[in-house]
Amino acid sequence: MNLAGIVDAVVEAPVVPSFTRLGFDLRSRFEHWRALDDYDLSGRTVLLTGATSGLGLAAAEQLARSGAEVILLGRDQAKTARVRDELASRTGNETLRTAIADMGDLDAIRRAARTVLADGRPLHALLHNAGTLSAERATSAQGTEATVASQVVGPFLLTSLLLPLLRATGPSRVLTMASGGMYAAALTVDRLEMSGATYRGSEQYARAKRAQVTLNEMWAQRVPKSDVVFHALHPGWADTPGVEASLPTFRRLLGPALRTPAQGADTLVWLTADDAAPLASTGGFWLDRRRRPIHRLPTTRRSDTPERREELWRWCCEKAGIDPFA
Repeated sequence: MNLAGIVDAVVEAPVVPSFTRLGFDLRSRFEHWRALDDYDLSGRTVLLTGATSGLGLAAAEQLARSGAEVILLGRDQAKTARVRDELASRTGNETLRTAIADMGDLDAIRRAARTVLADGRPLHALLHNAGTLSAERATSAQGTEATVASQVVGPFLLTSLLLPLLRATGPSRVLTMASGGMYAAALTVDRLEMSGATYRGSEQYARAKRAQVTLNEMWAQRVPKSDVVFHALHPGWADTPGVEASLPTFRRLLGPALRTPAQGADTLVWLTADDAAPLASTGGFWLDRRRRPIHRLPTTRRSDTPERREELWRWCCEKAGIDPFA
């Protein structure tokens, strides 16, 4: 193992330094990461959900600076348009476009997908980044628990609807921003949506993120990587408006150890831009530009059975009202 690998292993083992700014700083320095500004994404079209704040906004700005035509998908039309104009002004990239949908509202997702498909342009990458951690239980327009709707069912539907375009553009990429919090969550289907009596926002979020990572592997098994590669990732612990609103105590305790939004978004942008490692494999789970295991605990590994995976896929098809391979 070389020095960079030793540093990565030492930082990764105790978890906490791995997820903080320290992990990012050490890995980027010892592994001599290529600067994101060195990538030229001119001629590539990228659809990014959750693009108006936090990690999504940081990713959108870097992608725009690299020359990508970014479709900023947000749920508030006025805010999304304002962010688009601000990014165009800061980056000089006037190819930025907008699409409007709440990722928990299946009807809105269908409308947004129709708009993208009607445009007739290629789509080189679909980046699933939207999603928040809510302290209070809510439901989507279709009656699904809101966290699961926006982070599991909605992305499943959007991927299904845009899959023909992604395959026609291929090799293209579908990337999903998950969370290290999923390491504590078992894979479950019948308890994926927490009830009002048992609801805890952080636990619901972790269950949804576990489902995201599992689905990422299942998409990769079903679609040849010569057409589309699928990868999931987690950003470490980054200081975002979502963390400030949902986890104030956590934010106060870690303080300056939290990553910046740009650091949290780094691997998402790198997986979008780089044509070596991200295209050489599919179905990976990444942190800081390295592929990582999806299980750390025996309990979560035991829950991850082929039968439960197939149950999750069928559940998503039913909830989203679509079978992408029928």
